[in-house]
Amino acid sequence: MAAAETPLTGVAWAAAPEAAPAGWRAITVTVEGAAANLGKGFGHKSGGYLCVSTGGGQAAAGPVVTDVVVLSDRSPQPPGYTRAPEFPEPRTGLSRKKRLYVKLTPVDAAETAVVDVQLSAKSKALPQYMKIGEMGNFAIWCKKGPVLKRSPPPLPKPRSISAGLRQLSLHSSDADQKWPLPPFTNWGGGFGAALSMFLKRLPFPFPAMDGVPFTLHPKFESKLSSSSNAILADLNVKSLADIEKEYNYAFVVERTAAARLPPGVC
Repeated sequence: MAAAETPLTGVAWAAAPEAAPAGWRAITVTVEGAAANLGKGFGHKSGGYLCVSTGGGQAAAGPVVTDVVVLSDRSPQPPGYTRAPEFPEPRTGLSRKKRLYVKLTPVDAAETAVVDVQLSAKSKALPQYMKIGEMGNFAIWCKKGPVLKRSPPPLPKPRSISAGLRQLSLHSSDADQKWPLPPFTNWGGGFGAALSMFLKRLPFPFPAMDGVPFTLHPKFESKLSSSSNAILADLNVKSLADIEKEYNYAFVVERTAAARLPPGVC
């Protein structure tokens, strides 16, 4: 597949090939190989040359030439068209029977544009070219082609986070922070109060142990089948003093962990 041709960004006149500024190319020969000097009828003593611009050879970012017409000097200037510029400068007071007009359109709004301009003898026919008029001893032809739109830069695809990666997050969710603390205060005595106070001072939430399997000790299974009174009869009720004496624990390890102290301190 052939590469798309670059649309022209300008069509102008030059008094001489060297008068065309940078970025412009003067058409110095016709398709037959003859000199493409338009002669004294152009208004200059040395004649004139048709020149075109392609925006430096890169994809056009500004307006592109979508049409070129040759009209009589008595014809009004068509809407949306401008006179072709002249290099080095336009000359006033010259009588010209023909004038060249160019239509420029923003590249984003153009569907087709002029991609080439050629000169030939009046009797010559150029395939794939459209004759836009005659000037001097030459026929002026232009070739049009589709305008390729500039594609926007590709955007990075959004990265999805799997359920497994979400579980590795270091930030606790709202659901985790709303987990209730186990009711240690119902254990009675100083042990339950101290443990509950310790858990409240922890820098992280202490969740309930949901889903942990629970199995009753075998010595209580037979008693459950009879009545609950049998179990209550074997219960040994202890006083607060007995519980504090039996579970005399200073919580040194827990306090050390909560304070983030090295183990050697305790």
